[in-house]
Amino acid sequence: MRIQELSQCAVAVDLAILTVREQTLQALVIERATPPHQGVAALPGGFLLAGETLDDAAHRKLTQETGLDVTHLHVRQLHAYSDPDRDPRGRIVSVLYVALLPDLPLPAAGGGAATATWRPAEELLAQPDELAFDHHQMLTDAVEHARDTLSDTTVATTFCPPEFTIAELRSVYEVIWGTRLDPSNFHRKVTRAEDFLIPTGSKTATDGGRPAALFRAGPATRLHPALLRERHPRTP
Repeated sequence: MRIQELSQCAVAVDLAILTVREQTLQALVIERATPPHQGVAALPGGFLLAGETLDDAAHRKLTQETGLDVTHLHVRQLHAYSDPDRDPRGRIVSVLYVALLPDLPLPAAGGGAATATWRPAEELLAQPDELAFDHHQMLTDAVEHARDTLSDTTVATTFCPPEFTIAELRSVYEVIWGTRLDPSNFHRKVTRAEDFLIPTGSKTATDGGRPAALFRAGPATRLHPALLRERHPRTP
């Protein structure tokens, strides 16, 4: 095939930034300020500029559209989306970046975003037409990736205070996995995982209840053995 016969194609980046707020898994979304899908909720993102790497573009668009300080945000590529009809403007391939991070602040809209806010991920996933383009599929993939990440890494401890109880750690798993976990089984699994948790030797203060042992994060970054994700629905 001659070069002249190759189809024209633009490259874009989109970002699924996830955190835990108000005891729910939440996603960062913007309201698009320009067509197509003007006024519709979307993941932050935009086109790759000349001379940019994909990583550069992801950080630039996150800063422009949400005002978040990207200095300490570690985002990673998850998947490329290349359906020929995914964007009404033409042939555009988008690379999705994902991050699951604690303690993220309220965003401030800018650039191509009229507003920027945190929204419960389950609320967005329950409405397939809520997000522009194919961003519902992107968010679905990002949430599944985040949930799988908790199975074989120690990232859940970053959502806990420096010293925490097993119940506090279990709450992180329940929120992100969207399920209720058996307290005894969870306690057994996480305390047996190699270098996952370190007992502090202290216990919580109590107002008549039974004090709980306090732990801190161990040196491990991967879980051995991995925690199998339970998939039954979380109940109120």
